Amino acid sequence: MLDIRFIKENVELIKTNLKKKAQQDKFKVVDEIIAGYETSLKLKQQSEELRRKRNELSLKVNELVKQKKDVKTVIKEVKDIPEKIKELEEKKEKIDSNLKQLAYNIPNILHSSVPLGKDATENKVLKKVGKIPKFKFPIKNHVELGESLNLFDFDASARISGNGFYYLKGELALLNQALIRYAIDFMSKKNYLYIEPPLMVNRRIEEAKGDFTAFEKALYKIENEDHFLIPTAEDAILGMLADQTIPEDKLPLKFFAYSMSFRKEIGSHGINEKGLWRTHQFNKVEQFIFCHPKDSWKYYEELRKNSEELYKKLKLPYRLLECCSGDLGDWKAKSEDIEVYRPTIKEYGEVGSLSNCTDFQARDLNIKLLTKKGEKLVMHTLNNTAIATSRALVVIMENYQQKDGSIKVPTVLQKYTGFKVIKAKK
Repeated sequence: MLDIRFIKENVELIKTNLKKKAQQDKFKVVDEIIAGYETSLKLKQQSEELRRKRNELSLKVNELVKQKKDVKTVIKEVKDIPEKIKELEEKKEKIDSNLKQLAYNIPNILHSSVPLGKDATENKVLKKVGKIPKFKFPIKNHVELGESLNLFDFDASARISGNGFYYLKGELALLNQALIRYAIDFMSKKNYLYIEPPLMVNRRIEEAKGDFTAFEKALYKIENEDHFLIPTAEDAILGMLADQTIPEDKLPLKFFAYSMSFRKEIGSHGINEKGLWRTHQFNKVEQFIFCHPKDSWKYYEELRKNSEELYKKLKLPYRLLECCSGDLGDWKAKSEDIEVYRPTIKEYGEVGSLSNCTDFQARDLNIKLLTKKGEKLVMHTLNNTAIATSRALVVIMENYQQKDGSIKVPTVLQKYTGFKVIKAKK
């Protein structure tokens, strides 16, 4: 969340930012924060004044005792002060708690380069890379290909788990593991530290991530516990430094993680589409960076280059799409998607998302850095998908399909699979 003092001191900036995101209905929330902040300050001042008065009266009591004068009235006044301070602090605590909840509703400040727009239809195409494949035969979608090659079973998974789950079989399961190993080796060579995170995190982490009220609907909650299955390794890595202060000379901290991820995917699209494109459970390799605020935009570029290089090596046609103001998650200052072309639908589909969250997430988790001058600053956090294997499998199957129904394996993956083609069954 944003710093409440920052909101108080930058009201016009906050409201201009809300206009860019078409969230003018939150102007009243900003006003409530300002009023609550001022009340909190007054209560703090009153508490400090009472403490000052208590100290003065204590000195007065000592002086009266020395002078052998009556101290009963002054002592009574001194004894009443702690209760008054307690009442003021309890009021302030309630107001501060409410302020924090209100602050969750205020989105991060957009980077000046973010294009204005009301929704995803106004996102900006930054560039297109690679040649769109031209097929001289009727092509199949990945479901048709997979079923003809006996590579997965959606019917069995639906019986035991419901829609949105799957069994991967044979060569496709091995290709899935090849993608994971490929991404792990790639990121290791970039000198990012490999992490295998816990698959569940507590509510504090999910709230700090951003827009919990909306995102909660997509989370799997552990029954009778305040824990959630992670929708991405990003969440677990973010929480890894909660309440930590890292010396400036130790930064940046560059991590990447492999994990299973879990999402209910509740929304207008539903989860009834058969296939691997949208599922409740999937494999993902995620990139994450903690850094000094002055460096975050440099690392934003680095994370983008990593993902582009990954997909270039897979020789898949892709494009970069920048999210406009109205489509940008409230916790993000800037975000881009990498999308790969799907010949079966003649459209690009999202396979990864890059975000700079600046200090929005780290502030709520008290993640700070210590400068060489002894100053404490809230860190910046960035994340980007390396590979989400289920979607990568879809675009590989559809772009690398052959006339006889077989599927070529991208050259860069062949050393992991041990085979060059998933052959059609005779």
